[in-house]
Amino acid sequence: MNHSVARVETERASIYLQQLCKHFAHKLPVSFTPEQGQIVFSVGTCRLEAGNGILTLKAEAEDTDRLAQLQNVIDKHLQRFAFRAPLAIEWFATEAV
Repeated sequence: MNHSVARVETERASIYLQQLCKHFAHKLPVSFTPEQGQIVFSVGTCRLEAGNGILTLKAEAEDTDRLAQLQNVIDKHLQRFAFRAPLAIEWFATEAV
C-alpha cells in the first residue's frame, strides 16, 4: 500500500470534513462524526480528522497512480467547497496512515 497525508489549515475543519463525507455518501461507503471520517473510493481510502484549525487527510491506495488519483479527487472537491477562501493542500508520502 502507498500512503500520504495532508494537513490543511482551516478554521472550518469539521465543516469541510462533514461536507466531503456527506457529498460522497450518496454513492460510496462513508462513515463520519464531526471529528473524523472515512471515505472508501474504488481507488483507495481517505481518512479525515478535524482538530483545532487543522483538517488532516490520510490517503492510502494500492499503487502510486491510484494514490495520485485519490488525492486529486479529494483536492478538487475540497477546493470547490472552500471556493471563498482557497486552501493550501500539500500531500506528503508516509510509511503508514
